[in-house]
Amino acid sequence: MRFIGLDVHRDFCEIAISEGGKARSAGRVQSSLEELRVLGQSLLPDDKVILESTGNALEIARVLEPFVSEVVIANPMHVRAISHAKVKNDQFDARTLAELLAADLVPRVWIGDERTRVLRRLTSRRTQLVRQRTRPKNEITAVLVRNLKGRPPMSDLFGKRGRGWLAELELPNDERDTVEACLRQIDFLTTEIAHVDRQLAEQALQSDEIKRLMTIPGIDVTTAATLIAAIGDIHRFPSAKKLVGYLGIDPRVRQSGQSPARQGRISKQGSSSCRHVLGEAAWSAVKTPGPLRAFYQRVRARRGAQVAIVATSRKLACLCWQLLTTEQDYAFKRQTIVDRKLRALELRAGAPTRHGTQHTKGTPTLKQRNLQERQLTQQAELAYQRLIQDWQATATRRNGAGAAPGRASQRPSSGTAARQETAPQPAL
Repeated sequence: MRFIGLDVHRDFCEIAISEGGKARSAGRVQSSLEELRVLGQSLLPDDKVILESTGNALEIARVLEPFVSEVVIANPMHVRAISHAKVKNDQFDARTLAELLAADLVPRVWIGDERTRVLRRLTSRRTQLVRQRTRPKNEITAVLVRNLKGRPPMSDLFGKRGRGWLAELELPNDERDTVEACLRQIDFLTTEIAHVDRQLAEQALQSDEIKRLMTIPGIDVTTAATLIAAIGDIHRFPSAKKLVGYLGIDPRVRQSGQSPARQGRISKQGSSSCRHVLGEAAWSAVKTPGPLRAFYQRVRARRGAQVAIVATSRKLACLCWQLLTTEQDYAFKRQTIVDRKLRALELRAGAPTRHGTQHTKGTPTLKQRNLQERQLTQQAELAYQRLIQDWQATATRRNGAGAAPGRASQRPSSGTAARQETAPQPAL
């Protein structure tokens, strides 16, 4: 068996072969479909190929997969043998990759299926378009600040009323040209974002996972699609802790020798877009009644709002893992809001509109259903608060390791939480 290392560049790939415990350079090949197919035909069926994760790595892996037994994509952030080497050139990097694969010391990157790749490309493009649209908006705001126009009297400066207000302002000619140019850019980018949103809606309607995550308050189709694009197959993560670490919401830990472990800021490994959408979803979720808001308020009382939002984002990630692994919807979902989300998703995908629905006599109206569901979520929030209060009261009374940190309990803890049988099963 041979191990083939590829140091990938935009124009060429440097090749190295490890066989019998020795690695040697084997020239280079152009990074084109024709040259890569010729390379694949020259390899043996039991060969293994390794390359680092770069922009064109997935396409190169797709071309070489039919010719060899396995194609491995290595995580460049964890290949320390290359980044810390004293010698740095293409031939050495390719040989090192081949040797690491031969020794089975490669930190691998998971390659998703085509559906996951499509979601990743769509969510990535949408993120870039939103960032591009933010620049002209900030430029218009800077024009207003420079000319002492104060704050706009409406919440949406770029809506119909906001644009009318901008048109009536007295500005220098060059500043007026800047505002009009920025508005044209915003209109163009908004059209592009709407086109991507329609494609995302079509993908979401075919995905049970995305629709399941949308039952969580604060999570819309964009957030759910971004999470599913990053997670892929949920069975890759044996526990919610693994998923939290994959998304980079776990705290850094420093510990050596007999000193106690110190926890710092979150690691911020993995997808930054996932952490961003989870933070936005957390801010939205804590504004609605339910266990998530009770959890946020409990942490905020001790650690402040920013730490509480990060903790709520982590709780949302754990909740997503639970829902996806058990294939169940959120226990405290509000069905009227979920139906509204799904209907908006259908309209975005191009479904025809429905002009009014006839109300059946004897059934609750939409307003009544919304009020009933809100009362149920408020009761769930109160039940969560009572559960935490009883748990904290019991923890202060019991003996053992919980009462004396660092000391093991010599006997079973006594006492049970009051009203434990009346509280619903925790969904977080």
